[in-house]
Amino acid sequence: MTDLLLHHYDNSPFSEKVRVCLGIKGLIWGAVEQPLIMPKPDLLPLTGGYRRIPVMQIGADIYCDSVLICRELERRFPTPTLFPDGNRGLAQALALWTDRSMFQAAVAVIFGNRGEAIAESFIKDREALSGAPFDLAKMKMAIPHMSAQLRAHGALIDEQLADGRAFLTGDKPGLADANVWYNLWFIENAYAPAAHLLTDYARIAAWSDRVRAIGHGTRSAVSPAEALEQAKAALTAPGSVAADDADLAGKPVTVFADDYGRDPISGTLWSSSPFHFGVARTDPALGDVVVHVPRIGFGLQAESIPSAN
Repeated sequence: MTDLLLHHYDNSPFSEKVRVCLGIKGLIWGAVEQPLIMPKPDLLPLTGGYRRIPVMQIGADIYCDSVLICRELERRFPTPTLFPDGNRGLAQALALWTDRSMFQAAVAVIFGNRGEAIAESFIKDREALSGAPFDLAKMKMAIPHMSAQLRAHGALIDEQLADGRAFLTGDKPGLADANVWYNLWFIENAYAPAAHLLTDYARIAAWSDRVRAIGHGTRSAVSPAEALEQAKAALTAPGSVAADDADLAGKPVTVFADDYGRDPISGTLWSSSPFHFGVARTDPALGDVVVHVPRIGFGLQAESIPSAN
């Protein structure tokens, strides 16, 4: 059984981003199927409450959010690189475009068009996740605007490919391709008619074929029970805390996303860097695990220690 596990579901767009990165690197990995909506009884013991997908697990180290997962894949498996042109910072910062502005346009077009076909259970789950109404009527009204936004995003992609390059940053695929691709994949898979918005961009169609051909590496099925057993049997990797966070090292903290899915993860600060936080926690059934989240997009809050008096 592989040590590299991805907790996902097949039609998860952010998981597709990670799966393409696994394909670029040609990695062997275990696919742990998780539910589309809550409850997620085999995921939350690992994450301490974080419920978003995907989650990567390597032993008792748990990595949340596709941005950090892709960064950790590069750290652990540097060849082939996700940054073939060397622009590491720019390629990672690109996620602030693709995961927010571009993704939200895709969401509005997909769900605004699908309307009554969306299950009530899904709507309620996404309202709980976001803390806001999942307003299909509002999305439907936004279709003209968001369709135009998608075409504008498409124009940027097409312009980047205008010099005949095979991939967005050159002759080899990288994280930039995975960041952009998953949005187009999401549209094709969730509401195929919306793909017509980009059909007059021939360069995007050819690029999409090349990205699709990368594949997802070598995948095998791993059950949630097996994943939990791996965490229980493993030791966490050593961690160090950045100088800026030294006063919180080993102290109780909570981390949480600052956009949506703000379920708090509580424990002690195990590690940090300019790019991440690692929170050590003990699960009654699994023992010690460390949950890692990206610094950008997540908050860190010190927890007060109750007085002994």
